[in-house]
Amino acid sequence: MGLLITILITESQPYRETFNYLKDGVVVTLRITLTAFPIATVIGLFTGLSRASKNVVLFNISTLYVEIVRGIPIIVVILYVAFGLMPVITDATNKIGVWGLGWASHSIISGFFKSMLNFSIRDISNELRADIALAFCYGAFEAEVFRAGIQSIGRGQMEAARSLGMSYVQAMRYIILPQAIRRVLPPLGNDFIALLKDSSLVTILAVNELTQLGRLRRASTFRVLETFNVVAFLYLCMTLVLSAGVRLLERVMKYEE
Repeated sequence: MGLLITILITESQPYRETFNYLKDGVVVTLRITLTAFPIATVIGLFTGLSRASKNVVLFNISTLYVEIVRGIPIIVVILYVAFGLMPVITDATNKIGVWGLGWASHSIISGFFKSMLNFSIRDISNELRADIALAFCYGAFEAEVFRAGIQSIGRGQMEAARSLGMSYVQAMRYIILPQAIRRVLPPLGNDFIALLKDSSLVTILAVNELTQLGRLRRASTFRVLETFNVVAFLYLCMTLVLSAGVRLLERVMKYEE
């Protein structure tokens, strides 16, 4: 199938024109994925640590976040963040700017607060909203990955580290996390591929990623088959390359029990 589409892109003018139109969408799709996933990983790491913690407050807050986000469709979270949360953040920023200008006397400080006062919802691009929404969603997924990785390390190692005089933070940093991260790298790679595919959902924000450009191409040319054949082919190429990378990572980082 992939070979056939490749031949058609090379030999058929409609397919070639469609490919040239859609290739910019590949760049945007990869940019969204490469921006959102590192943020999601950081969120997931700290949330996973909180989920594995004995601190009741941290445990309950992180559990509430994970359960809520995992229980809501990603497309709903995208809409909520883009059109519900971003205006709230904008209003809060404006109020901080008003408050800051009330007491700031230095020109540099007053200029900073004035920029906050003039901050508008239009200053937040749809692509940035998509990045934040996807990172917020996948942060909950990665939290469970990290939690499972941390809890897969035997409790005896933590007890041994504490008996040697290490604090909980030192034991987690030097003993537990290095082993846990090594174990969770393959599932993190799988989630990276899943995020790449789920980035197609941000088409509802009219971000010019691959799926959105495919919709625009189909609407302007009415060439449905050619357009979505090329869209599917490009997604398949990206996921196959990433899947090969994940398999290589699994071989290199395979943990010997």
